[in-house]
Amino acid sequence: MAQPAPQKPAVAAHRTKKADDPALGKVIAGRYRLEARIGEGGMGIVYRARHVLIDRVVAVKLIRPDLRGETHLRAWMLREARAANRVDHAHIIDIHDIGETDEGELYLVMEYLIGTPLSTELAHGPMPLNRGVDILEQMGAALSRAHDLGVVHRDLKSDNILLTHRGGRKDFVKILDFGLAALAHDPRLAPKGAVFGTPEYMSPEQARGEQAGPHSDLYALGVLFFEMLTGQLPFRSGDRDSLLEMQRTAPAPRPTSIRKDCSPAAERIVLRLLEKDPRKRYRDGHHLLEELKALQRSLPSASWEKEGGGDTPPAAPLAPPPPRTPGVIEWAGRAGLFARMVSRAYPSANAAPDVAQALVTLWDLAAKASGLEGEVASHTRKLEALERRGRALRAEIGRKVEELAHEESRVLREAAAYGEEEEAARRELSRAEQIAEERVAIADRADRAGAGTRTIYEQAGAAHAMVEAQRQWLKTRETRRTGREASAADLRRQIEELRGQLARYAEALEEDLATGREKVAGRAREGLKYEKSFFEASALLMTNLKGKPECRELMNELLASSGEHEPNQPTPPGPSRTADA
Repeated sequence: MAQPAPQKPAVAAHRTKKADDPALGKVIAGRYRLEARIGEGGMGIVYRARHVLIDRVVAVKLIRPDLRGETHLRAWMLREARAANRVDHAHIIDIHDIGETDEGELYLVMEYLIGTPLSTELAHGPMPLNRGVDILEQMGAALSRAHDLGVVHRDLKSDNILLTHRGGRKDFVKILDFGLAALAHDPRLAPKGAVFGTPEYMSPEQARGEQAGPHSDLYALGVLFFEMLTGQLPFRSGDRDSLLEMQRTAPAPRPTSIRKDCSPAAERIVLRLLEKDPRKRYRDGHHLLEELKALQRSLPSASWEKEGGGDTPPAAPLAPPPPRTPGVIEWAGRAGLFARMVSRAYPSANAAPDVAQALVTLWDLAAKASGLEGEVASHTRKLEALERRGRALRAEIGRKVEELAHEESRVLREAAAYGEEEEAARRELSRAEQIAEERVAIADRADRAGAGTRTIYEQAGAAHAMVEAQRQWLKTRETRRTGREASAADLRRQIEELRGQLARYAEALEEDLATGREKVAGRAREGLKYEKSFFEASALLMTNLKGKPECRELMNELLASSGEHEPNQPTPPGPSRTADA
């Protein structure tokens, strides 16, 4: 069975009572009612929420109450949505909406995910190599796209990786919580020298208080891969300062020192990712992916489930529980039950005026809410269509950037290789010139002394020829290096043009979406007023009808439809569930 992510948007292990969290029942952005608290991260509290008029379940993150005055953290949360949306990758959590409530609460609306955190899987011990490489490859693909678009996660850890089911595939990776992500080259949001992240996964440069970059994420991938291979972290300490010092200076242990049967190829990948000097790690995510795919091709074709001894198909993910309050579609049915109860309780149509009026109100509100629900659904479909078009275009641009960046990575690595050969050629040329000078000097002295021989002159000529050959070799290396660098510069220019195009499009799309969302929110707020009036009229009718024996059967049916189990003491949902209405 799928397990919940303890700090992330996933199915909650239990329902948090409203007494424990006063935010439960609150309506965010005029349309998302918070149903259950499902996690808490470094910056925000995550809730399962449901649209008040249409049955759409989402996860909503609210900035922690004690951080609402921290303007730089609020800015980070805004960037979380913008950064993740701009990347728009299958293995990164989808962000639907972002905004601020009337009370100044910053909120983030994300896809509702059900799955197992990688940390939970790692608690069971090492993973089969096939499985670990598959998970790492998905993470690497997502981060490569993010890095290509200038986004760095900064806080990768096993709690931030959710393993879900998607299209019949087990272990479909979703990277969560870009809460510390920041667009590259924009240090304004972070206090200078601040150390952010989780010590166990923190790169040496982060541990020194330096700005995190793409290579910092690669280091964190190395820690995660080490965990998947060995079942434990490479560096462990109960003291934060000691752990940070280990990250800064201690060489990474070899996985084979913990598991003798660890793959040598996998160990080489881990150790390169965990290099203290960022320049000694992989050049970028594309470079890492090439190595991972080569390793995958070398592994047996058997699936990791079989390697692990299990052949039972994975359980289907759990669906979100039904709403606690009746949906609009149920209002007419409830009104019908109340009408039948009124007719039984007052067969001569002599019901009190307030009872008769409450019944009329129910029918009227049910009709209005039904029409409003259809209108909101229509607006929402248009918004979703706009979002899909936006995602498709962002994904298309992202793929183009990814292709160009992959080629740039390859070309730059070739340029670096030619650069190394060029340096070697310079050294060889220097030695050849020194030898040629010595041989020519010997020939000159011999000639002046009249003792020149054919051998002496041939050695001087050969040394001179060697110098010319080394110069030609050096020139060839220089030409190839500069050619590759020019190609890389052209690829970079194309990448930057696409990134600029993506940024302009994202801004225009966000304006259109904001207009549509406000329209939906306005209609949803109207629906909340209908809901409040509907339940007030329902409460009045129940108060008048609950003690009448002739209504007991219908009352039980009504209470059963709303999830109540004590027909003698009904507690219909009241306005407290729409505290933000």
